[in-house]
Amino acid sequence: MNKDATPGPRVGLFVTCLVDLIRPAVGFAAVKLLEDAGCTVEVPSQTCCGQPAFNSGHRATTRAMAEQVIAAFEPYDYIVAPSGSCAGMIKTHYPELFEGDAVWAPRVEKFCAKTYELISFLVDVMKVSKIDAAFDGTVTYHDSCSGLRELGVRAQPRKLLSRVKGLELKEMHDADVCCGFGGTFCVKYPDISNTIVTKKAEHIAATGADTLLAGDMGCLMNMVGKLQRLGKPVHARHIAEVLAGVTAPPIGER
Repeated sequence: MNKDATPGPRVGLFVTCLVDLIRPAVGFAAVKLLEDAGCTVEVPSQTCCGQPAFNSGHRATTRAMAEQVIAAFEPYDYIVAPSGSCAGMIKTHYPELFEGDAVWAPRVEKFCAKTYELISFLVDVMKVSKIDAAFDGTVTYHDSCSGLRELGVRAQPRKLLSRVKGLELKEMHDADVCCGFGGTFCVKYPDISNTIVTKKAEHIAATGADTLLAGDMGCLMNMVGKLQRLGKPVHARHIAEVLAGVTAPPIGER
């Protein structure tokens, strides 16, 4: 960036638990995309957003975790997560935890207003319309539930994928239908979850695409696990990796 240019927004990257522990390449891809868009990116010391506890009914525990997240990220202009699930938890459900609290509720409202899912932030806030990336192959895209239904993330990833050189997008049947993961749902209702992801895997394979993309690691791990068990030769990557040109091995592969 030109030293005389106006500094871009200061972004706090909410890395997410699964990216930190399972797929760090997604975090590095997110940093690259945000910096290329003109942002100053920092990764403060952080903890889980609290979604597993929230979905299990532990409201007091979730609120304590939410307070830690807010304290860590409040100084930033924006909070960005490479996950519709985590961003959706913060933006949609944090207000529920602090409803009626005269001290916290206004603070939480301001915090949630500047929290975004990564691809939505790039397109809707930073107005990114060009991507300097190439991908030689066909992909299909899964619309993760939280990103789609809680945050309205649907057109944004397709807009950026259309700018990737060499990439061909093949839409799957029911791309916007749940993959069956649902966080604690797949643990509480494994038979239902398995039925859902089996159908999803069949729809993915039917496209003939060689790579599956999505914006949430939980969904991707669930779908690629089923694809591998069914013997379907489809690779899986987080969309940020493709947009950033990150060349780590596909998810679940050596």
